[in-house]
This record gives sequence, C-alpha cells and structure tokens, in this order.
Amino acid sequence: MPAMNAPADLHPPRPDAREVADLVTRLTADYGERALTSRAVRDQHSHGEGLADAGLPDVVVFPHNDDEVAAIVRLCHAARVPVIAFGVGTSLEGHVAALYGGVSVDLSQMNRVLEVNAEDLDCRVQAGVLREQLNAELKGTGLFFPIDPGANATIGGMAATRASGTNAVRYGTMRENVLGLTVVTADGRIIRTGGRARKSSAGYDLTRLFVGAEGTLGIITAASLKLFPQPRTIETAFVAVPGMQAAVDLLARLREATGDCVTTFEYLPRIAVEFTVRHIPGVSDPLGTPHPAYVLCEVSTARHDPHLRSLLEDTLAAAMKRGDVLEATFAESIAQREALWRLRESVPEAQRHEGASIKHDVAVPVAALPAFLREASAAVAQVAPLARLVAYGHVGDGNLHFNLSEPAGGADRVGFLALEEALGHAVHACLQEFRGSISAEHGIGQLKRELLARHKDPVALAAMRSIKRALDPRGIMNPGKVLPD
Repeated sequence: MPAMNAPADLHPPRPDAREVADLVTRLTADYGERALTSRAVRDQHSHGEGLADAGLPDVVVFPHNDDEVAAIVRLCHAARVPVIAFGVGTSLEGHVAALYGGVSVDLSQMNRVLEVNAEDLDCRVQAGVLREQLNAELKGTGLFFPIDPGANATIGGMAATRASGTNAVRYGTMRENVLGLTVVTADGRIIRTGGRARKSSAGYDLTRLFVGAEGTLGIITAASLKLFPQPRTIETAFVAVPGMQAAVDLLARLREATGDCVTTFEYLPRIAVEFTVRHIPGVSDPLGTPHPAYVLCEVSTARHDPHLRSLLEDTLAAAMKRGDVLEATFAESIAQREALWRLRESVPEAQRHEGASIKHDVAVPVAALPAFLREASAAVAQVAPLARLVAYGHVGDGNLHFNLSEPAGGADRVGFLALEEALGHAVHACLQEFRGSISAEHGIGQLKRELLARHKDPVALAAMRSIKRALDPRGIMNPGKVLPD
C-alpha cells in the first residue's frame, strides 16, 4: 500500500482514441445488440437525476451475469479505459456521468431475485433488481425490504451510494442491511464478501468497504440482504409543530412512549407544504390551517397491537399541552395514509417547479438539529439573502435535506455555480461545529468532492486514496468521483 502521505492527485485514465475505438469494436462484436453506441442511449447513461452537465460514455453494455461484467472490466483494465456502473440513473450527485468517456455497464438486465430464505430473514438478489420489484416478489412471504430512498432505485445502486430514506429511523441504512456482496474488481476478478451469517469476526469487513464506495473500487453485481416482517399495525399522524425544536422534543417523547416502534419521523416546514400543494395535482394540506412546520410520524409493530394508537394519541395530547404540538390528524384509512405519504414524497418534485435548486444532504446528531438549522440558516442568509431555504427530511435520524431555491429573478450558470460554492462553504462551516456529515444518504459523486476535501481529516483522505490506489491502480473505476483532486 502506498505511503499515507502519498501525493493527493489521482490522475484519471486518458486512453488513446484508437484503443477506445478498438475496445468499442470488440464489445459490439462480443455482445451484439447489448453493446450500444447510439447517441440517444449514450445520452441516457450520461447523467443521473441531479446533474445537468452530462458526461457521455463511448459505449453502453448490458451484461447478464457476473462473468460478463468481469470480462468487460478485464478489457477496460487492459486498455486503461474508464468503466462506470449504471443502475437506473436516480442518483443526485453526478455518480454515473462518464467524465472521461469509457464504458457504461448497465446492470438493469441483471434483475433476478436469486434466493429468499424466509426462515432466516434474508435474500440474495442481482444488482439490477429494483427496490419495488423486490418487495413485489416478497409478497406472500410476510416479509419486506424496508430501505426506501424515495426513488425506485436498483439494489446495486442503493448499496453503492449507501442509501437510506424515510424508514431509516427504525431499520437503518443500506450499511446495516447488506450481509454480503459479489463484486467485480478493477482488474476483472470476482470476489464475494460477507455471507448469510449475521455475525462474523473473520478479517477485514470488505462488505462495508464496497457499500458506499460509489463504484470507485469495484462493480457490485449481487447482494445478500436482511429482510423484516411486514408490520401488522401501523398508525400514521400528520402533526403541526412550532418548529424544529418542538419536533425534536416530540420525537424524544414518542420514543419514550413506544420504544422502537417509531418507523418514520419526517419534518416539513410550511414552505415545503405550500409549494407541494401548489405544484402537485391531487395534493392538499391535511390540516387546512397554515402552521410554521409539520411532522409526518408513523409507528408500527410486526404484531397486532390495539394499544399503539392510544399511545400515539396520548403522546400527542401531552405534547399539545406543552405547546410542542399545535394540531394533529390521523390516517383513518389506507387512502388517507397514502395521501399523507404522497404529500411527503412529492416535495422534491414540487421544488423542481420552483426553479433551480442547490441541495445539501446533511446529517448531525438529532439533538443538535435545532441549533444547526438556526446557524446554517443565518450563514446562508448572509451569503444569499434572496435565496429561499427549504429544510426538510428524516429528522428521526438527524438527516436534513437543506435545499435552496434560486434567488428570485434567476441567475446565469456561472453566477449560480458561484452561489452554490458559497452556500456550500456556509453549510460546511456549521457542520464542522456540530460534527455532522456533508452527506447522509446521497453520497459524494462528482458534485461534493471538494466539500469532502474540507470535511475530512487529511490523514483520513490519504487513507482513502491509498485504498483507491491499492484496489484500482489504473484509476479506471468511475474516475472523477468521491475523492477530490
């Protein structure tokens, strides 16, 4: 392994144009209609949902199994050509852009559920299996996979970005729910990490190394996952609160009352509800009266529990006496519960209607959220007094989507990028104070690399670069992502 004080630069591969052309010719010969070079297909694979500046791959290949992925990577390794794994393109930080050209490996046709072990609460799936597809195939078993990042992402992509979502307050993130992986390394070898055992103390934890590596160390082709019993009792409430401090206090009281039954605890400021009602057809304010902020909370148990509703009602009533709750409504039917969830899940789509936005996916300790929100809001106001702040998200585990809409009147591209950088500095300074993270679930990708440089200790960054060099010495795996220049 290189020395910990090795140079900071990790030069991306710059293959000869003729080598790239020869590689494309070889791949189209080997994979036929599953190796495509049309502009439309390449453009589709040049960006995710959150990146406007695309990076076109030279060819897109659709493998069917681990051996085909390994063969593709071996060719790329020999030619020193970049290789980028692609799921369905729902990532937000520029993870899938082919910044230096190369081969986009689309895993969507590797979409089989390989095994379900209901008695042991686990399953094994190929990387291209979609989250909703997995849960559809689990119907009838009484089990489900709880990680829900909002998008119908692939399991491989969710593992690569260490995704989480609205259920993380109870079930954790992908990090806690992946038991093992099949990975194709940068030189085209296949390794299997972890296994089905829930406990292991055998050597380095390679599973956790690849979970969250964003395709920079290898390509995940299959995953073994934890499963959980479907909840039999679910109680859902939409609650008006005076602000973040009241929300955090309510969460603490709810945990005291119901133990580990708190499944969801989502915070929405008034502005988020207003523009969601304004832009999304069929969405309405469940309370009908404007309030400073709201919480969508859900408690559940795997068994029938007739007392869970009363525990939730009593907790909210006590909080109302203290002033932490202003008003509340309960979902009395499946349709009402779905309407509440539609409101919450439509917030990102609604914000896109509000114009260009700058997104910071931050996390701090739950108790620090009110102070962080105050200080970060003040810092942002100094940099961009006209920007509209929308801070919402998974307060149950300290994850806040700290988004800002473009100032009224708009800005040119250069001005908007300058504003984004300034806001990044402001938010980062607050995160340092509260020992938070610059990304809780979206990852680093291309867009947050420089923030990572300011956020991580230099020795930690050097260790990351050493790992990258050791596992990908030619720098072909998703170059230009995660590690800063």
